[in-house]
Amino acid sequence: MSRPETLAKAFADICSMDAPLNARLAAYAAKLRELNFPFAEAYDDLVARLAAGEIGHDAPSVGDRLPSFILPSQTGALVSLDDLTALGPVVVSFNRGHWCPFCKIELRTISSHHREIAELGAHAVSIMPDRQEFTGDLRTSTHGAIMILTDIDNGYALSLGLVLWVGEKLKALMKGRGFHLDTFHGSDGWILPVPATFVVGPDSLIRARFVDPDFRKRMEIEDILAALRLSVP
Repeated sequence: MSRPETLAKAFADICSMDAPLNARLAAYAAKLRELNFPFAEAYDDLVARLAAGEIGHDAPSVGDRLPSFILPSQTGALVSLDDLTALGPVVVSFNRGHWCPFCKIELRTISSHHREIAELGAHAVSIMPDRQEFTGDLRTSTHGAIMILTDIDNGYALSLGLVLWVGEKLKALMKGRGFHLDTFHGSDGWILPVPATFVVGPDSLIRARFVDPDFRKRMEIEDILAALRLSVP
């Protein structure tokens, strides 16, 4: 892959890489460090703070029942976990927002395997704090294969122990890049969910989960599909 001149070009190149999800995420993190070091340094500091605080340590584990939720979708309808599991297994992905390149790489990967997921009778949903008016491009880039639900004020993520405050340094950097979480969320808390993935069976029991304070790492699609296969009666 030739050396890109901009982060946007790097993102496009990485999205087209024929490589495992975490290899592409690592490639983007490396380019972020190469082309925009202050942001990468702030991310390193944030991840170190989250790891020291054991953020996500108390999130539901494999074998637990994922607590129910009722959240608004892009159509304005309220969607519950019970609604989704009534149709089959569910891939529940917590994402930082429509603006997050790591989340976009993850969700594009999941959507690219939409046929395999559907053949297993499963659905994929992304839960993020962004108001639906800002998620249109993300829905387009994932071809409508993933239902996007708004977690208002991160209430559901908070109940699972999956929230973090970005901190003043990262807040300033994000605002400088045009990432105004106060506008996206409709509140000025500058709180984000810890990205996490839960594969949930029709009985709402967690078959597999991935929770890591380092949001630059995500659950591989092969692991998601393997857990879904175990969820099929």
